[in-house]
Amino acid sequence: MPLVAVVFYFSKSPRFLPKELIYSKLISLSILTVVLPLLIYYLLKTLGKARTIYLESSKERILPLALNAVILLVLIFRVFPASQIIELHFFFLAVLMSTLSCLILAILDFKSSIHLIAITGVFTFFLLISINYSININGTLALMCILIGAVATSRLYLKAHTVLELIVGSFLGVIPQIIMVNYWF
Repeated sequence: MPLVAVVFYFSKSPRFLPKELIYSKLISLSILTVVLPLLIYYLLKTLGKARTIYLESSKERILPLALNAVILLVLIFRVFPASQIIELHFFFLAVLMSTLSCLILAILDFKSSIHLIAITGVFTFFLLISINYSININGTLALMCILIGAVATSRLYLKAHTVLELIVGSFLGVIPQIIMVNYWF
């Protein structure tokens, strides 16, 4: 989802950014949010710290969430520093807040929906970009609403989460993005 958000930002932002900068950010982001997490998952599986990719128990989620927080810190301070692209810096800071909140809940033995944290956070970011730059992306927002509904429905259908876990996940995705938008300006 972070890759989707960043591609969306680069495609909709009216700011001029050199293509070389965009490509370097996308390559770095792809390595840190796709390749590295896959390698970490296989390492955790090999070490017996993760039974499946679904991370079914809240205890199984603790180490992957902590490692994800470290990856996000690298993204925030090395790939998207505040001095370059402020919106993306604070987007990832909000994602870090969501991850840390989810980690705390996992430590407290509550399993919030990471799927909904991700998709509602990205939806909120899209909405805030639309408002900030006064661009019409109603079709994208409508599609995102459908996707949020599909993700929530699938999590219930698969009995992966309760309704409360989905609601908490949604709030953990939305609230940090709304808090961080105040620092964009």
